[in-house]
Amino acid sequence: MKKSITRLDLNLLMTLRLILQEGSVSKAAKILNVTPSTVSKSLNKLRDWFDDPLFVKTQRGLVPTPMVQSMEPDLLEWLQIGQQILDKRSDESAKGINFHLMVESPLLLTMLNNLLPKIHSRYPDAKVKTSNWDYDALDAIIRGDADLGFTGRESHPRSKESLDLLPYFIDFEVIFSDLPVVYLRADHPALQGPWDLDQFLSFPHISTLWEKSEMWALDEVLCDLGRQREIALTTSSFEQSLFMAAQPNHHLITTAPNYCQRYTALMHPDLICLPIPLARHHQDKLLIPYTMIWHKRNTRNAKVMWLRETIKSLYGDTQV
Repeated sequence: MKKSITRLDLNLLMTLRLILQEGSVSKAAKILNVTPSTVSKSLNKLRDWFDDPLFVKTQRGLVPTPMVQSMEPDLLEWLQIGQQILDKRSDESAKGINFHLMVESPLLLTMLNNLLPKIHSRYPDAKVKTSNWDYDALDAIIRGDADLGFTGRESHPRSKESLDLLPYFIDFEVIFSDLPVVYLRADHPALQGPWDLDQFLSFPHISTLWEKSEMWALDEVLCDLGRQREIALTTSSFEQSLFMAAQPNHHLITTAPNYCQRYTALMHPDLICLPIPLARHHQDKLLIPYTMIWHKRNTRNAKVMWLRETIKSLYGDTQV
């Protein structure tokens, strides 16, 4: 017999979404600020309503049944439509708008000058929070602590940072692509000889930690060629690596995204850049797709939709 929706507490659907998102009753309870027992009771009500176990307990957490998997797109859309209705309350709602962006640095520094005026033109009283993209940034987006991430992902087939490896509940859109280059001082001795792979590898390198890893696609390509860099210094950001490369009295060089030229022109004008001396088919494996990343629950969120379109209009198919 068909059940009437009027007999279903629609708040239970929010609980269902959180259990699906977190894969855990206790984690869903923490977000809802209730006890796990309360969430378990809600889950039992949902199981009775749908006449389905909904989730199966495994060592990896709660795994959704085929019914829940089939419901997920509709559930997400229903919740987003509800949020859009709330967003239309009045202009008063716009006064409380908060944005939290997690952006790779120094891309963040080169973006904000153009993005902030757009945000404050649309939402005059908006509060904007920015954080550097780091190893736990994706978790912040998943938890709902951040609205949007903007960062580079690797295209090398063996990379652990490939777009193909993002969780299924994460949406993304590539805005532009960037080919990393070499940064070194204008008086660096590397410029005194032919710029080839031997010259590139004959000097010590500054490496930049990327999501807890000291190695990136360049090291994979070099490994395939039977070569490797001598890494003399590891820093935690591109700003640090570029700052150190610009200092006198050493022979260190570094690699960083091509877009950093705008940053170095302002902060380190003595740095120049050269291409990484590899054949074109090897360079193609180093291409970095700069990508907006958000949770599927925000796909139709009016604020996030506006932010995505604004970033795309500012930076789409161009280098920042």
